[in-house]
Amino acid sequence: MPARQLTGVVPLEALDRQLIAATQSGLPLVPQPYEALGAMLGVDAREVQARLAALLERGVIRRIGAVANHYRLGYTANGMTVWDVDDRHVDELGERIGRLAGVTHCYRRTRALPGWPYNLFVMLHSRSRAGVELQAQAVAGILGEACRGHEILYSTRVLKKTGLRLAMP
Repeated sequence: MPARQLTGVVPLEALDRQLIAATQSGLPLVPQPYEALGAMLGVDAREVQARLAALLERGVIRRIGAVANHYRLGYTANGMTVWDVDDRHVDELGERIGRLAGVTHCYRRTRALPGWPYNLFVMLHSRSRAGVELQAQAVAGILGEACRGHEILYSTRVLKKTGLRLAMP
């Protein structure tokens, strides 16, 4: 179920805050994660599932899903490609690029002129830099004439790899 777009501040009950805090590092890696969460929070698994569904519906959380550790799968070449794309076409083209298999993140960003003309950011993963460069060529092919330039910024070290952390009062 896709989440709705959050349009303002949403008040949270104490149990919802506890549930978010308990899941922000991921679901417990056990056969029955909702039961494990319920045991931690003093509620049953159905209550955990109902509250997560309500948080999704209200747009407080965007999704519940599994994320593979691409490093452990051998995808160690990671390139943030940055593109200078005609503003009239960047949204439509970004949507198409975001559906490519090797793309894990695709964002439109504000340019920081004069030194940073890039407005489309696309994260590519491969087993080698040559693989990232092939994927970047595919992206360039989709962008076509709308693209005025690009760069590939390769990761050299992981400094932080977590999602948002909710501050608990």
